[in-house]
Amino acid sequence: MSATRSRSNPGGIANVLTVLGTEEVQPHRGRKPPWFKVPAPGGPRYRELSRLIDSEGLHTVCQEAACPNIGECWQRGTATFMILGDTCTRRCGFCNVKTGKPTWHDPLEPARVARSVARMGLRHAVITSVDRDDLPDLGASAFVGVIRQIRRQAPRTKIEVLTPDFRGEEMPLARVIAERPDVFNHNVEVVPRLYSVARRGSTWQRSTRVLRTAKELGGEEVTTKSGLMVGLGESFPEMVDALGQLREHGVQVLTVGQYLRPTERHLPVVRYWHPDEFLALERAAYELGFQHVAAGPLVRSSYHADQHVAQDEPGVGPLAQVGV
Repeated sequence: MSATRSRSNPGGIANVLTVLGTEEVQPHRGRKPPWFKVPAPGGPRYRELSRLIDSEGLHTVCQEAACPNIGECWQRGTATFMILGDTCTRRCGFCNVKTGKPTWHDPLEPARVARSVARMGLRHAVITSVDRDDLPDLGASAFVGVIRQIRRQAPRTKIEVLTPDFRGEEMPLARVIAERPDVFNHNVEVVPRLYSVARRGSTWQRSTRVLRTAKELGGEEVTTKSGLMVGLGESFPEMVDALGQLREHGVQVLTVGQYLRPTERHLPVVRYWHPDEFLALERAAYELGFQHVAAGPLVRSSYHADQHVAQDEPGVGPLAQVGV
Protein backbone atom coordinates (compact mmCIF):
# COMPACT_ATOMS: atom_id res chain seq x y z
CA MET A 1 0.00 0.00 0.00
CA SER A 2 1.27 3.46 -0.81
CA ALA A 3 2.40 5.44 2.21
CA THR A 4 1.61 8.74 0.50
CA ARG A 5 -0.04 10.07 -2.64
CA SER A 6 2.62 12.73 -3.08
CA ARG A 7 4.32 12.48 -6.46
CA SER A 8 7.59 13.31 -4.70
CA ASN A 9 7.35 9.96 -2.91
CA PRO A 10 5.53 7.66 -5.35
CA GLY A 11 4.39 4.32 -4.07
CA GLY A 12 5.64 5.05 -0.58
CA ILE A 13 9.28 4.50 -1.56
CA ALA A 14 11.23 4.76 1.69
CA ASN A 15 13.87 7.19 0.46
CA VAL A 16 13.47 8.82 -2.92
CA LEU A 17 16.75 10.66 -2.48
CA THR A 18 18.56 7.32 -2.37
CA VAL A 19 17.18 6.48 -5.82
CA LEU A 20 18.07 9.95 -7.07
CA GLY A 21 21.59 9.34 -5.75
CA THR A 22 22.00 12.45 -3.58
CA GLU A 23 20.93 14.21 -0.40
CA GLU A 24 21.45 17.62 -2.02
CA VAL A 25 18.47 18.99 -3.96
CA GLN A 26 17.40 22.42 -5.14
CA PRO A 27 14.81 24.31 -3.02
CA HIS A 28 11.46 24.49 -4.76
CA ARG A 29 11.22 28.28 -4.55
CA GLY A 30 14.95 28.94 -4.88
CA ARG A 31 16.38 31.27 -7.51
CA LYS A 32 16.84 29.59 -10.89
CA PRO A 33 19.85 30.23 -13.13
CA PRO A 34 19.54 33.27 -15.44
CA TRP A 35 19.12 31.20 -18.61
CA PHE A 36 15.57 30.28 -17.51
CA LYS A 37 14.19 33.80 -17.92
CA VAL A 38 11.57 33.94 -20.67
CA PRO A 39 9.06 36.66 -21.58
CA ALA A 40 5.62 36.27 -20.05
CA PRO A 41 2.94 35.18 -22.55
CA GLY A 42 0.47 37.77 -23.73
CA GLY A 43 1.07 38.76 -27.37
CA PRO A 44 -1.86 39.21 -29.77
CA ARG A 45 -1.32 35.82 -31.46
CA TYR A 46 -1.18 34.14 -28.05
CA ARG A 47 -4.47 35.74 -27.01
CA GLU A 48 -6.09 34.82 -30.32
CA LEU A 49 -5.09 31.15 -30.02
CA SER A 50 -6.12 31.06 -26.39
CA ARG A 51 -9.63 32.24 -27.30
CA LEU A 52 -9.82 29.77 -30.18
CA ILE A 53 -8.80 26.79 -28.04
CA ASP A 54 -11.16 27.81 -25.23
CA SER A 55 -14.05 28.27 -27.65
CA GLU A 56 -13.59 24.72 -28.96
CA GLY A 57 -13.41 23.26 -25.43
CA LEU A 58 -9.99 21.75 -26.18
CA HIS A 59 -7.02 20.99 -23.94
CA THR A 60 -3.38 21.71 -24.75
CA VAL A 61 -0.36 20.17 -23.10
CA CYS A 62 1.12 23.69 -23.21
CA GLN A 63 -1.36 24.72 -20.51
CA GLU A 64 -1.79 21.46 -18.58
CA ALA A 65 1.96 20.81 -18.21
CA ALA A 66 2.78 24.48 -17.46
CA CYS A 67 5.27 24.59 -20.35
CA PRO A 68 7.73 27.51 -20.08
CA ASN A 69 7.63 28.01 -23.86
CA ILE A 70 3.89 28.59 -24.15
CA GLY A 71 4.26 32.29 -24.95
CA GLU A 72 6.85 31.78 -27.70
CA CYS A 73 5.12 28.80 -29.30
CA TRP A 74 1.63 30.28 -29.26
CA GLN A 75 2.93 33.58 -30.58
CA ARG A 76 4.44 31.57 -33.47
CA GLY A 77 1.05 29.96 -34.09
CA THR A 78 1.98 26.43 -32.94
CA ALA A 79 0.43 24.34 -30.19
CA THR A 80 0.24 20.76 -28.93
CA PHE A 81 -3.27 19.42 -28.51
CA MET A 82 -4.04 17.02 -25.68
CA ILE A 83 -6.93 14.69 -26.41
CA LEU A 84 -8.95 12.34 -24.19
CA GLY A 85 -9.44 14.89 -21.43
CA ASP A 86 -7.17 16.44 -18.82
CA THR A 87 -7.13 13.63 -16.23
CA CYS A 88 -4.47 10.91 -16.35
CA THR A 89 -4.73 7.38 -14.97
CA ARG A 90 -1.07 7.39 -13.95
CA ARG A 91 0.85 9.46 -11.45
CA CYS A 92 4.35 10.22 -12.74
CA GLY A 93 6.59 11.98 -10.23
CA PHE A 94 7.48 14.86 -12.57
CA CYS A 95 4.18 15.56 -14.34
CA ASN A 96 1.85 18.49 -13.64
CA VAL A 97 -1.19 16.94 -15.37
CA LYS A 98 -3.84 16.02 -12.82
CA THR A 99 -4.45 12.37 -12.04
CA GLY A 100 -7.60 10.50 -11.10
CA LYS A 101 -10.50 8.59 -12.64
CA PRO A 102 -11.20 10.10 -16.08
CA THR A 103 -14.76 10.71 -17.24
CA TRP A 104 -13.98 12.46 -20.55
CA HIS A 105 -15.60 10.99 -23.62
CA ASP A 106 -16.36 13.14 -26.64
CA PRO A 107 -16.78 11.36 -29.99
CA LEU A 108 -16.66 14.74 -31.76
CA GLU A 109 -13.26 15.69 -30.30
CA PRO A 110 -11.25 14.54 -33.36
CA ALA A 111 -13.30 16.79 -35.65
CA ARG A 112 -12.97 19.76 -33.28
CA VAL A 113 -9.20 19.32 -32.97
CA ALA A 114 -8.85 19.13 -36.76
CA ARG A 115 -11.03 22.22 -37.18
CA SER A 116 -8.72 24.16 -34.88
CA VAL A 117 -5.62 22.88 -36.68
CA ALA A 118 -7.10 24.06 -39.97
CA ARG A 119 -8.22 27.43 -38.62
CA MET A 120 -4.78 28.05 -37.15
CA GLY A 121 -3.16 27.20 -40.48
CA LEU A 122 -0.60 24.91 -38.86
CA ARG A 123 1.96 23.20 -41.03
CA HIS A 124 2.84 20.77 -38.21
CA ALA A 125 0.30 19.62 -35.61
CA VAL A 126 1.30 17.69 -32.47
CA ILE A 127 -1.34 15.46 -30.89
CA THR A 128 -0.80 13.92 -27.46
CA SER A 129 -2.96 12.52 -24.69
CA VAL A 130 -3.13 11.63 -21.06
CA ASP A 131 -2.72 7.94 -20.21
CA ARG A 132 -6.12 6.25 -20.47
CA ASP A 133 -5.50 2.80 -19.03
CA ASP A 134 -9.23 2.70 -18.26
CA LEU A 135 -10.25 2.42 -21.94
CA PRO A 136 -10.46 -0.95 -23.74
CA ASP A 137 -8.18 0.25 -26.56
CA LEU A 138 -6.12 2.51 -24.22
CA GLY A 139 -7.06 5.54 -26.31
CA ALA A 140 -5.76 4.36 -29.70
CA SER A 141 -9.04 5.01 -31.53
CA ALA A 142 -8.95 8.67 -30.51
CA PHE A 143 -5.52 9.11 -32.12
CA VAL A 144 -6.80 7.34 -35.24
CA GLY A 145 -9.81 9.65 -35.38
CA VAL A 146 -7.74 12.83 -35.02
CA ILE A 147 -5.25 11.77 -37.71
CA ARG A 148 -8.06 11.00 -40.15
CA GLN A 149 -9.88 14.27 -39.43
CA ILE A 150 -6.73 16.39 -39.83
CA ARG A 151 -5.99 14.66 -43.13
CA ARG A 152 -9.52 15.54 -44.21
CA GLN A 153 -9.68 19.15 -42.97
CA ALA A 154 -6.02 20.19 -43.27
CA PRO A 155 -4.46 17.78 -45.77
CA ARG A 156 -1.15 19.63 -46.07
CA THR A 157 -0.45 19.61 -42.34
CA LYS A 158 2.27 17.30 -41.05
CA ILE A 159 1.00 15.19 -38.13
CA GLU A 160 3.03 14.20 -35.09
CA VAL A 161 1.55 11.94 -32.42
CA LEU A 162 3.02 11.79 -28.93
CA THR A 163 1.45 8.70 -27.41
CA PRO A 164 1.46 6.83 -24.10
CA ASP A 165 3.03 3.35 -24.01
CA PHE A 166 -0.38 1.62 -24.44
CA ARG A 167 0.78 -0.66 -21.59
CA GLY A 168 3.07 -2.33 -24.08
CA GLU A 169 0.19 -3.82 -26.07
CA GLU A 170 0.96 -4.04 -29.78
CA MET A 171 -2.55 -3.85 -31.24
CA PRO A 172 -3.36 -0.27 -30.10
CA LEU A 173 0.07 0.84 -31.31
CA ALA A 174 -0.42 -0.92 -34.66
CA ARG A 175 -3.75 0.88 -35.18
CA VAL A 176 -2.07 4.27 -34.73
CA ILE A 177 0.91 3.46 -36.96
CA ALA A 178 -1.43 2.12 -39.67
CA GLU A 179 -2.65 5.72 -40.12
CA ARG A 180 0.92 6.71 -41.01
CA PRO A 181 1.48 9.81 -38.88
CA ASP A 182 4.51 11.72 -40.14
CA VAL A 183 6.16 11.48 -36.72
CA PHE A 184 5.61 8.93 -33.95
CA ASN A 185 6.84 10.22 -30.60
CA HIS A 186 6.95 8.38 -27.29
CA ASN A 187 8.99 9.97 -24.52
CA VAL A 188 11.13 7.74 -22.32
CA GLU A 189 11.46 10.83 -20.05
CA VAL A 190 14.33 9.71 -17.77
CA VAL A 191 17.31 7.33 -17.69
CA PRO A 192 16.49 3.71 -16.74
CA ARG A 193 17.72 4.01 -13.13
CA LEU A 194 15.10 6.66 -12.31
CA TYR A 195 11.99 4.84 -13.55
CA SER A 196 10.99 3.59 -10.10
CA VAL A 197 10.45 7.15 -8.85
CA ALA A 198 9.73 9.13 -12.02
CA ARG A 199 7.63 6.79 -14.17
CA ARG A 200 5.91 4.41 -11.78
CA GLY A 201 3.60 2.18 -13.82
CA SER A 202 5.95 1.92 -16.77
CA THR A 203 9.38 0.49 -17.56
CA TRP A 204 12.30 1.54 -19.72
CA GLN A 205 12.18 -1.77 -21.58
CA ARG A 206 8.50 -1.31 -22.41
CA SER A 207 8.97 2.23 -23.70
CA THR A 208 11.96 1.39 -25.88
CA ARG A 209 10.08 -1.64 -27.23
CA VAL A 210 7.18 0.66 -28.21
CA LEU A 211 9.60 2.86 -30.15
CA ARG A 212 11.26 -0.09 -31.89
CA THR A 213 7.90 -1.62 -32.84
CA ALA A 214 6.64 1.71 -34.18
CA LYS A 215 9.66 1.95 -36.46
CA GLU A 216 9.31 -1.64 -37.62
CA LEU A 217 5.62 -1.11 -38.44
CA GLY A 218 5.99 2.34 -40.00
CA GLY A 219 9.24 1.87 -41.91
CA GLU A 220 10.50 4.86 -43.84
CA GLU A 221 7.06 6.49 -43.84
CA VAL A 222 7.15 7.23 -40.10
CA THR A 223 9.89 9.16 -38.28
CA THR A 224 10.43 8.01 -34.70
CA LYS A 225 11.17 10.45 -31.90
CA SER A 226 11.70 10.43 -28.14
CA GLY A 227 12.61 12.83 -25.36
CA LEU A 228 14.29 12.90 -21.96
CA MET A 229 14.68 15.28 -19.04
CA VAL A 230 17.79 16.02 -16.99
CA GLY A 231 18.11 17.37 -13.48
CA LEU A 232 17.00 14.35 -11.45
CA GLY A 233 20.45 13.09 -10.53
CA GLU A 234 21.44 11.36 -13.75
CA SER A 235 25.08 11.57 -14.86
CA PHE A 236 26.40 12.53 -18.30
CA PRO A 237 27.57 8.95 -19.00
CA GLU A 238 24.12 7.64 -17.96
CA MET A 239 22.51 9.99 -20.46
CA VAL A 240 24.84 8.98 -23.29
CA ASP A 241 24.18 5.30 -22.54
CA ALA A 242 20.41 5.93 -22.62
CA LEU A 243 20.71 7.75 -25.94
CA GLY A 244 22.68 4.85 -27.34
CA GLN A 245 19.89 2.47 -26.39
CA LEU A 246 17.35 4.71 -28.12
CA ARG A 247 19.40 4.61 -31.31
CA GLU A 248 19.57 0.82 -31.05
CA HIS A 249 15.76 0.85 -31.02
CA GLY A 250 15.53 2.95 -34.19
CA VAL A 251 14.83 6.41 -32.73
CA GLN A 252 15.72 9.15 -35.23
CA VAL A 253 14.80 12.45 -33.52
CA LEU A 254 15.70 13.42 -29.94
CA THR A 255 14.75 16.18 -27.51
CA VAL A 256 16.43 16.82 -24.14
CA GLY A 257 15.39 19.49 -21.65
CA GLN A 258 15.76 20.51 -18.03
CA TYR A 259 13.25 19.18 -15.48
CA LEU A 260 11.51 21.98 -13.57
CA ARG A 261 9.62 21.03 -10.43
CA PRO A 262 5.94 22.03 -10.82
CA THR A 263 5.04 21.95 -7.09
CA GLU A 264 6.48 20.83 -3.76
CA ARG A 265 4.54 17.58 -4.17
CA HIS A 266 6.61 16.63 -7.20
CA LEU A 267 10.10 15.18 -7.41
CA PRO A 268 12.84 17.66 -6.46
CA VAL A 269 15.40 19.09 -8.86
CA VAL A 270 18.83 17.73 -8.03
CA ARG A 271 20.69 20.25 -10.18
CA TYR A 272 20.33 22.55 -13.15
CA TRP A 273 22.38 21.54 -16.17
CA HIS A 274 24.42 24.35 -17.76
CA PRO A 275 23.72 25.21 -21.43
CA ASP A 276 27.25 24.05 -22.29
CA GLU A 277 26.38 20.58 -20.97
CA PHE A 278 23.36 20.46 -23.26
CA LEU A 279 25.61 21.35 -26.20
CA ALA A 280 27.96 18.50 -25.26
CA LEU A 281 25.01 16.13 -25.01
CA GLU A 282 23.74 17.29 -28.40
CA ARG A 283 27.13 16.60 -29.97
CA ALA A 284 27.22 13.14 -28.39
CA ALA A 285 23.73 12.41 -29.75
CA TYR A 286 24.68 13.36 -33.29
CA GLU A 287 27.76 11.16 -33.01
CA LEU A 288 25.43 8.28 -32.12
CA GLY A 289 23.55 8.83 -35.37
CA PHE A 290 20.42 10.82 -34.49
CA GLN A 291 19.08 12.72 -37.49
CA HIS A 292 17.89 15.73 -35.49
CA VAL A 293 18.61 16.76 -31.90
CA ALA A 294 17.17 19.61 -29.83
CA ALA A 295 18.85 19.94 -26.43
CA GLY A 296 18.67 22.91 -24.08
CA PRO A 297 17.36 24.06 -20.69
CA LEU A 298 13.94 25.07 -22.03
CA VAL A 299 13.56 22.44 -24.75
CA ARG A 300 10.41 20.36 -24.45
CA SER A 301 9.22 17.46 -26.58
CA SER A 302 7.10 19.60 -28.90
CA TYR A 303 9.27 22.73 -28.88
CA HIS A 304 9.73 23.84 -32.52
CA ALA A 305 8.50 20.39 -33.54
CA ASP A 306 7.99 21.65 -37.09
CA GLN A 307 11.78 21.89 -37.40
CA HIS A 308 12.37 18.25 -36.46
CA VAL A 309 11.25 16.86 -39.83
CA ALA A 310 11.37 18.16 -43.37
CA GLN A 311 8.37 20.35 -44.21
CA ASP A 312 6.90 20.59 -47.69
CA GLU A 313 4.95 23.83 -47.25
CA PRO A 314 2.89 25.78 -44.72
CA GLY A 315 -0.33 24.17 -43.53
CA VAL A 316 -3.28 25.74 -45.30
CA GLY A 317 -6.36 23.70 -44.49
CA PRO A 318 -9.72 24.60 -46.05
CA LEU A 319 -10.91 26.58 -43.03
CA ALA A 320 -7.70 28.59 -42.93
CA GLN A 321 -8.07 29.37 -46.64
CA VAL A 322 -11.45 30.99 -46.18
CA GLY A 323 -10.34 32.79 -43.02
CA VAL A 324 -13.05 31.54 -40.67
